[in-house]
Amino acid sequence: MSRFGGRGFVAFSEYDGFALIEDQKQKIVADINGQADNYILNVNKAEYVAHLVIKYTISPIEIHSDQLSVSTEERMIPAEMHPHSYYVHDGKSYPKDVYTFHLPFTGEAELLKVRASTFSMSAPRIEVKGQEITFEFINFNTDAQSMKREADNTVMQLVSQNSYLTRDLTAFNNSIEQIANQAFDARKSQLLKKSDLLSALGVPIRKSASTPATFAVPAKRTPAIQPKPKPTVSEKGYKPEPALDDAIYQQILKITHDVGKQFERLPSTYVGKDEEHLRDHFLLILEPNFEGSATGETFNKKGKTDILLRHDGSNVFVAELKYWHGKKAYLETITQLLSYLTWRDSKAAVIVFVSNKEFSRVLSVIENETKEHPNYLGAVTAPQPGWFQFRFHINGDRNREVQLAVQAFHLPS
Repeated sequence: MSRFGGRGFVAFSEYDGFALIEDQKQKIVADINGQADNYILNVNKAEYVAHLVIKYTISPIEIHSDQLSVSTEERMIPAEMHPHSYYVHDGKSYPKDVYTFHLPFTGEAELLKVRASTFSMSAPRIEVKGQEITFEFINFNTDAQSMKREADNTVMQLVSQNSYLTRDLTAFNNSIEQIANQAFDARKSQLLKKSDLLSALGVPIRKSASTPATFAVPAKRTPAIQPKPKPTVSEKGYKPEPALDDAIYQQILKITHDVGKQFERLPSTYVGKDEEHLRDHFLLILEPNFEGSATGETFNKKGKTDILLRHDGSNVFVAELKYWHGKKAYLETITQLLSYLTWRDSKAAVIVFVSNKEFSRVLSVIENETKEHPNYLGAVTAPQPGWFQFRFHINGDRNREVQLAVQAFHLPS
């Protein structure tokens, strides 16, 4: 038995995988740098990066070794391909059985030519026909068991080499988001510097250094920090806007979560209270923990259920407190909340009080049905049970993103 030589290519040996991946990295950066200035300045970064991740991901090949099959045919084999022990005449051909093994695979066939960072110097020669790898043996009076062992060994080599390439491609795919983020930030920073702008005006609020870890209200508050001047805009089509720092946002959410858990631990104290009463309790805790606006009032009330953090006449943080009345009312609450927000990168929270006995069912609805809202962009994380964080956009503009936290607390009747 011998391989049918001279056709096809040596598997996983034609192209350098490192060069392929480096080229793909350069294409990501070139894609970002090739966009118009206004596009980079105004686009929703997370959405654009998610698009690049999909666009530049290299999906590894999957070899279906359990579907190996074989076919046979008689061919005329040249004398020079016969073993030395055979008595043949140069220039003549002789009939022999040729066994062709068919190995299905899924993925881009060109990847079968790519050499991984770990590779074999004795990879098998193969052909590709559609979504099948084929390799052949000429039967020179070889027994079936020997041929089966040789075929299995070839398959094992192919699967092994593909696993090395898959490892390299997976590592690259996992790095695309970071590469894109870094390139995007570098490009945007360059554009902002060119226009003598800042990317956002920090909302003047921070955690009060004098506030203890408990919920005790301090006797004296520190004066508010004056807001920074809004940067001028010279780039047409882009306006820098204030943004609540994400660290402050997370601190606000941590406090609201701690207060809500206290409600759960002392249900008799809070059960039956209306939303306005519960809202005022949240404000009582939030207000002394942060120092901010020049008016002396960091958080503002709007209506009966809202908590607002305003800057320069617009809302940068809105929290809406509601009792749970089903999915429809929950999604309508999100719609109402989004209508209060106009700035890019706004922050928001929906705090839900659940009187239903089956609290876990409500959490399942929040986790799985929030995506039905037309402004939904994606889920971010679930920091703790009953606390979800999502990405939405304001009405009519997917590039103006709202970070929305949903916190649910069980206050049974």
